[in-house]
Amino acid sequence: MSLLTPEQFAAAQKANLETLFGLTGKAFEGVEKLVELNLQAVRSNLAESQEHAQRALSAKDAQEFFAVQSSFAQPLAEKLLSYGRHVYEIASATQAEFAKVAEAHYEEQNRKVQSLVDNVAKNAPAGSETAVAVIKSAINAANTTYETVHKATRQAVEMAESNFNAATAAASKAAAQASRSAAAATTAKKPA
Repeated sequence: MSLLTPEQFAAAQKANLETLFGLTGKAFEGVEKLVELNLQAVRSNLAESQEHAQRALSAKDAQEFFAVQSSFAQPLAEKLLSYGRHVYEIASATQAEFAKVAEAHYEEQNRKVQSLVDNVAKNAPAGSETAVAVIKSAINAANTTYETVHKATRQAVEMAESNFNAATAAASKAAAQASRSAAAATTAKKPA
């Protein structure tokens, strides 16, 4: 007794290839977004570094030089935080696409297994009810385990996102405070 006809096998292989190429496309989209982000960051940093160097070199005294240096710290910290957020968003979006495909694939496979078990149960010889019940029980246990792991994973991802957002906000606040303190210290040292 064959479980799959050649047509079913070919259809399954075709579906698997489509899934593979779809996921590969999503992975490349994520990589393209990261490359684009990196190119923008490099262009921006080069232009700002040139401007900053020119301002620092045109300083008339050490105090002005340090003031220029301290004015550079806050925007740099904010840009680094923004860059990190963008990288995280790209990675998170790509991961979400992979998870969506994996979940759909799992649900489809689960339906097929349930259908197969039901078909086997209908055609099983008399006296095999216990074996069929054990198989159904094992499948239900596996599904329950999957759901539990999936729920825990989703909660962990949500917690990680929340922690990332909190850390980003705290770092941004700390960078702003450090910049204000440096600016205040520089201003206090200027002669009247």
